This record gives sequence, C-alpha cells and structure tokens, in this order.
Amino acid sequence: SGNPAMAAVQAVGRSPPEPVLDKRMIVSLFRRKGQNANRIIVDRVFRHVVDAARQPVLYADWGIPDTPLGRYESLGLHMIVLLHRTRDSSEPLQALAQDVLDEFFKDVDHSIRELGVGDVGVPKRMKKLARMFYGRMGPYWEAMDAGDAGALAAALGRNIMPGDAATADFRADAIARYMLAAVKALAARDDATLLTGDVAFPDAGAVA
Repeated sequence: SGNPAMAAVQAVGRSPPEPVLDKRMIVSLFRRKGQNANRIIVDRVFRHVVDAARQPVLYADWGIPDTPLGRYESLGLHMIVLLHRTRDSSEPLQALAQDVLDEFFKDVDHSIRELGVGDVGVPKRMKKLARMFYGRMGPYWEAMDAGDAGALAAALGRNIMPGDAATADFRADAIARYMLAAVKALAARDDATLLTGDVAFPDAGAVA
C-alpha cells in the first residue's frame, strides 16, 4: 500500500551509473500543459500500470521488497514494458504514452513534495530519478528485444536487489518471464485498442 513513488528520497546509492540524458527525455518533467482532452484515457492506462505493479505475487512470491523503493521499482518496470510497446507505434499512441509517462513523473514529483522536499531541491531529485528510470530502460529493452530472460533477470537483480541486498527469495527469473509475457500481451493488442485505454498486463500468478 502507499504511493509507489515514495521511494524518491530513498534512492541514494541504489542507482546505476548515470547515462547522458537527451533533453527530450526529461522535458516533460518541466513543461506546463493545457487541459488534456484524453484525460480519462490517460488515467485509465496509468491505473492499469499501477494495478499491475501492485500484484501481490510480485512481492509475496517473487521477492520484490514491499517497501517504497521496491514498489517504485515495480511501477518503473511496468512503465518500461508499456513504453517498449509504444516506441514504434502510431503517432497518437506515442502521444498517449508520453502523457502516461508525464503522469508517472508527476506522481513522483508530488510524492517528493509530500515528503517535505522544497522547491529548490525537487528539480535535482527529479533529474536523478529520470536518470535512474532511463538507465534501467536501456538494459531492459535490450533483453526484451532479444527475448533473453537470463539477461533481463540479471539486469533486474542489479537494480532491485544489488550486491549484499540480494536474497534467495528474490525471483528475478520469474519477474523476467513475466515481463516477457507482458511484452507479448501488449504486442497482441493493436494501436486502436490501446488508444481506448485497454492496456492489459498478464496475471503474474498465471505466468509459469
């Protein structure tokens, strides 16, 4: 329970080396937007992502820590799977995906402020979180493109349970198989279907 983005202030020392960010990657963090005519669709898609990220099996059976940082990692990996589907899609679907990504970072921003970080400190925290997010995206996408569950599990382990934090209860292999199943599930839906907000992630408990 709780806001998965609360991990924002707990991320120190847990992120991989910071990549160079293209300005297009983080411009959405700082721009002001008018009323979104597709607000209902954006909210529906983001709710699907959040609900998928909160599936109990991810924590109880597969060992993602049921902590703010663990829930943040789960939400982030689901966002990365969604963006993998939309990256080469139609322009309207890419625009929808950008709005959902904005919602994700807006949620993080809100949580940082709720934790008492002032206006001066928020941009620095947001840039760090953007680097963490995109730093995970590259290795995850590479493994997903190759259908390589082993490489994906290794990347998940480095990010979610690095170093001495790793435990036998952490099932990176199961999470990797679930992510690859999600890639297939989203690929099976055409752009028109996804534009209605019908973004269905698999039942994690049903993934072997």
